[in-house]
Amino acid sequence: MSERFQLVVVGAGLLGLSTAYQILIERPDLNVRVLDKEARVATHQSGHSSGVIHAGVYYEPGSLKARLCVEGRRDLLAFADAHSIAYRRCGKLIVAVRRDELGRLGALGERAVANGVPGVTELGPDDIADAEPHAVGVRALLVPGTAVIDFAEVARSYADEVVGRGGTVVLGTRVLRMTSKGRQQVLHTSTGDEVADGVITCAGLHADRLSGQRPAGGGPQIMPFRGDYYTLRPAARHLVRGLIYPVPNPALPFLGVHFTRRIDGEVWAGPNAVLALAREGYGRSTLNLAELAATLRFPGFWRLARRFWRTGVGEVWRDVVKGAFVRELQRFIPSLDASELDFGPSGVRAQAVGRDGRMLDDFCITASPTLIQVRNAPSPGATASLAIGRHLAQVALRTLAIPT
Repeated sequence: MSERFQLVVVGAGLLGLSTAYQILIERPDLNVRVLDKEARVATHQSGHSSGVIHAGVYYEPGSLKARLCVEGRRDLLAFADAHSIAYRRCGKLIVAVRRDELGRLGALGERAVANGVPGVTELGPDDIADAEPHAVGVRALLVPGTAVIDFAEVARSYADEVVGRGGTVVLGTRVLRMTSKGRQQVLHTSTGDEVADGVITCAGLHADRLSGQRPAGGGPQIMPFRGDYYTLRPAARHLVRGLIYPVPNPALPFLGVHFTRRIDGEVWAGPNAVLALAREGYGRSTLNLAELAATLRFPGFWRLARRFWRTGVGEVWRDVVKGAFVRELQRFIPSLDASELDFGPSGVRAQAVGRDGRMLDDFCITASPTLIQVRNAPSPGATASLAIGRHLAQVALRTLAIPT
């Protein structure tokens, strides 16, 4: 006989756990259950993050990203203080190394003001050197509110809050598919069927697979983009004090190769962005033929490829040729030498792409009386996790028909 629950959240990453936590704050009487196929929380995107807490500079004013990033940063720092999670406000430099980037840099400054990001100031070459002695640039934006944290530790604390408030977090249980049954959802899992009055999916790299609207029906499809990092050897870590970022290409949702001094003191350089050959393809040679075939059959992939093939070729070249990657880094720190870099970790970003080949830029959430789905929640999803969780909780309590 199928077990029955009031509310099931699929995905024990930052978003799934924060959503369950926020719902239990509002409705401590609810039976809330979080399911995940992995043996630990934050196994995928949440646990592969470089740890940057974004301030909200990049995002279109009025978008969910802009609003929830600013709210989420504030809430995340307060949560970290309350739970004794270490973080460091190190600030970020967004550096224009060429004069033709100055227009885009100025536009970012205007967005920062529109989004309510405090303290953002413009720096000249001498001020850049004062902030980051080994960096060079024509002009830069200093974003003092940017910080770093261990997001895997944050996720574990969210899970503790869920359990402490009466919810359950069940690991090692894969949701194979879902079917509607009247006013309920049936979750067919690797450990048996479960019936829920309401379901919220925060499935990240597999978000579209649990969707009732398949890509062939017009919905977006997740395309996995692998990002590889190099790490600076200990003797070279002095080259970076905080965070050094490029001026991003506004046509793409990726921020470009940058430097991050993490909470543990390591300095990561990257990531690039290349199409992964598997949803969980953290290695260059990791291949899932079925998943790759699904990507290649998707019309949106070919339309995206036609628009950005030159960019894609450049990313692949930097991925396989270390010298090309290093030259990109040397635009910002000319004294950096290839011998000071080791190949480091990698992550895979779940990027939703429409059939028209356009990458979804904003967070995307759909809702029905029994099912709420997070279809797209890339960066700054980690930063905004508490705000996204609160937003989802409000949608759930307003939309889902959960009997009391």
